[in-house]
Amino acid sequence: MASRPRSSRCRRTLLAALVIASVAVPVSGAARPSAVPAPAPAALAPLGAATPAVLAGRYAAGRDGIRAALRAAERHGDHRRAAALRAMAVPARHFLSFDGRDGGRAAEVFGDLSRAGRIAVLVPGSDTSLDRYARLRAGATALQRELGEGSAVVAWLGYRTPGTVSPEVLTPGRADDAAPALRRFVAELAAARPTARTSLLCHSYGSVVCGRAAAGLDVTDIVLYGSPGTGGDNAAALRTRATVWAGRGTGDWVARVPHTRLRLPFCTVGLGADPVSREFGARGFAAGGAGHSDYLKPGSLSLANIARIVSGLAPAEEGRHA
Repeated sequence: MASRPRSSRCRRTLLAALVIASVAVPVSGAARPSAVPAPAPAALAPLGAATPAVLAGRYAAGRDGIRAALRAAERHGDHRRAAALRAMAVPARHFLSFDGRDGGRAAEVFGDLSRAGRIAVLVPGSDTSLDRYARLRAGATALQRELGEGSAVVAWLGYRTPGTVSPEVLTPGRADDAAPALRRFVAELAAARPTARTSLLCHSYGSVVCGRAAAGLDVTDIVLYGSPGTGGDNAAALRTRATVWAGRGTGDWVARVPHTRLRLPFCTVGLGADPVSREFGARGFAAGGAGHSDYLKPGSLSLANIARIVSGLAPAEEGRHA
């Protein structure tokens, strides 16, 4: 008798995977634009101490890489990508790293990293790329303003994200590929700012990336929001010394995603337990009425509470947010 609910969940997960695969594979394959060519980025030396001079050199290298990718996009005739890169290349923007190939990789800094005592690393979810970067940038900007002076936010687009409507979004495969890069990046930040309080903020499928990378990461907090799962059964399975937090807005559709895993001969379908459930074991925080893309919206309870966690403060309760 006890096996029936589990079997039912597995069947629902498999059915959801089959439905998405049958619809998404032909549609995404037909609609996917041709790859935009970009040169390989120049090799970068380890960041080392994050002094203003060192950071200025790193940001200049990032700008050079963006401009090289811009020229390639213009030659290719991709006006959308060229416009996005042109906006990124302005001197006021600061990229620790940039790679224009395969949808794009970037790490953009908001705030003064050389003086930051609090650092938040944003790990985005599905459908994030150089062409769809505006939402990630807007969230990072809003969070840095909420945190205020003495903080820095890094928008880390360090992996090829899955499409929201695609078979890949139901499996941890992309996250497994991304996890080593996230570990290297966090280690580089820790070496650059060893006294800073660093938090990992993981949205949607980014939670799976954080879950796969969590073991051994030198961070104080791991914050999961809009999360479909981490690829594991509970917070203890992440094998991290960081405090694990989880929040979900009442307007977020991800609550309806089946929270289970089904191991098949060729892959694992499903992303594991619900991070906001009691059984998962994370610390909860109130996220108000946030929809799936609204957690870092200015003035929201979710933004205020995420900023409080990054600052080492207890999150506010529902109804007590000014």
